[in-house]
Amino acid sequence: MTDSLDLTRRNLLKFLSGAPLLPLAGGSATAALLTACGGGDTAAAAPTLMSLSFSGMAAPTLADPAKMATTTVASSLNAVYSNGKTLSYALGYQTFFITGAMVPNGSGGTTLAGGYYDIKNQPILDRSDANQRQFFSDCPDGSSLLKLANPTVTGVKGNTVFAVVQFEYATRNVKGDSMYGMLPSPIAVLTLDQSPTTGALSLVKYHNVDTSSVNGLWITCGASRSPWNTHLSSEEYEPDASVIDKNTQFANFSTNLYGDASKANPYHYGHLPEITVNPDGTGSIKKHYCMGRISHELIQVMPDERTALMGDDASNGGLFMFVADKAQDLSSGTLYVAKWTQLTADNGGSAKLSWIKLGSATSAEIKALADSLKAADIVSVKTTDPADASYTKIPFSGKTNWVKFVAGKEKAAAFLETHRYAAFKGGSLGFTKMEGTTVNAKDKIAYSAMSYIQAAMTNGSGGIAVKGPNAGIVYALNLKGGQSDDTGASINSEWVPVDMAAVPALVGEDLATPDALGNLANADKIANPDNIKFSEKLRTLFIGEDSGLHVNNFLWAYNVDTKTLTRILSTPAGAESTGLHAVDDINGFAYVMSNFQHPGDWEAALHGKVQATLDPLIRANYRDRFGAAVGYLTGLPTLS
Repeated sequence: MTDSLDLTRRNLLKFLSGAPLLPLAGGSATAALLTACGGGDTAAAAPTLMSLSFSGMAAPTLADPAKMATTTVASSLNAVYSNGKTLSYALGYQTFFITGAMVPNGSGGTTLAGGYYDIKNQPILDRSDANQRQFFSDCPDGSSLLKLANPTVTGVKGNTVFAVVQFEYATRNVKGDSMYGMLPSPIAVLTLDQSPTTGALSLVKYHNVDTSSVNGLWITCGASRSPWNTHLSSEEYEPDASVIDKNTQFANFSTNLYGDASKANPYHYGHLPEITVNPDGTGSIKKHYCMGRISHELIQVMPDERTALMGDDASNGGLFMFVADKAQDLSSGTLYVAKWTQLTADNGGSAKLSWIKLGSATSAEIKALADSLKAADIVSVKTTDPADASYTKIPFSGKTNWVKFVAGKEKAAAFLETHRYAAFKGGSLGFTKMEGTTVNAKDKIAYSAMSYIQAAMTNGSGGIAVKGPNAGIVYALNLKGGQSDDTGASINSEWVPVDMAAVPALVGEDLATPDALGNLANADKIANPDNIKFSEKLRTLFIGEDSGLHVNNFLWAYNVDTKTLTRILSTPAGAESTGLHAVDDINGFAYVMSNFQHPGDWEAALHGKVQATLDPLIRANYRDRFGAAVGYLTGLPTLS
């Protein structure tokens, strides 16, 4: 039975200060519970919070098209207490802004949310339209929520909280031409005003971080908050330096960033950027060149504050691990790649993992190599068999390469041609779209989202030959100490993955024929998992989809103790669930940050049954499909 809590006013206030509750934005959590409890001020003891669980929601349908064309939340969080009673919190969704909005800049003016800037921090204009408006992103992605000890931003009435939000790309220009990867990715620090009584967050200041010192940013995707309170960004799909003269996408990127199609250096991209938030609501940035030049996606730093497990969103990706020399400092350390020794093949397969050392370096020395070297200085690459035994055959980006590395350039190879060198050294470069990573610290289990099980994972690349759904899988990786690398040297970490297998409840299910709505995968299971985050207090793994198989993409909650999977949010049709960040405690409130990107990005095979109905609704909601939301889950019973 769901009931109100029998709490006194004094004990209720004490209880609220410590409970990991989602914020009841727009209404007072304290007032709501006091009303339910009838007030009073006796000395009775407050019941103890015993467990938390989510109640899910059905997927929206064309019976109510409006719900398919926006962010829809009809789920709840249920709290069970020691007196046997349960309190249910209805969840909702609150946006900070829709990209393309003019938002406060903290000094009395406004700035464009998601706006693009060149290397001189001047607005980049969309010249495909006579109005030449500034480009802004429809693809907000990785986010972090944090607080600082002594913030100095004016205009905050409650608690000062900061969020960092990055923008992956812009889908199209006004004319409708693709702009994917042709603009330098913006990243912003948001100053938020947190209500001390409700936890509700409101935007006070938007600051665009100056990225000119790191040569701009390239396709920033998933992100995480470091244990030392910084934002760990990403640069995915690193441009292939061996054929960069043929890469028109990169030339357009260089033109938009520098005003010169040939100025950008491919070796400056594909690294791990780190953003530090300043007390005044600005941000500073650096890139770590020593963590491998791969298709960086959502990184997870382990509780030792030294070991980092990295997603690699590539067609022939690897499982990479970096062990820093010092805690809270990613500027030097050792890079490893995993070798998959397969045990089983069904349902995504399972394997033992061992580790190959690629090299040790500092960021500064690899940056110097990136500044001075061309691809030909490091490796000779052939795309057809040269019939030369000095070349080694490797899988690369969904194809086959034959490579020969230049003697004496092994360090440059390891950190600037990481995918090719890792495959050459025997790493298992056969994973397909390995996206987010996260950690369940209590159980010492890491989770890795494999968005698709496709060709490279089924054809034996890197020793991987598994059977699994195109709809993807979340894998669990047990973490241990006392491990050694391929040279026999000890790995200086207690958080090394030693095996890998699918979580049974987190295996997608392909459909032989589309369902009535057009879904190509079972809508009641995950499909193409991307962002994943674990909440220690909630004992819950949150999973956001980037699915070409679900008509609406969903945000899921999976309780690792009860093994229960619950749908808690639906994004607009054609959109991807991004920006996932679970925070257990910011001034006594817990948050689940959630963005989405590219609403109404229609695919004929998937959206053919809904596009005609939903397209005008999505255009009306999201700036003619040029805008997308940055926001968070709330305790409101209805959408704001």
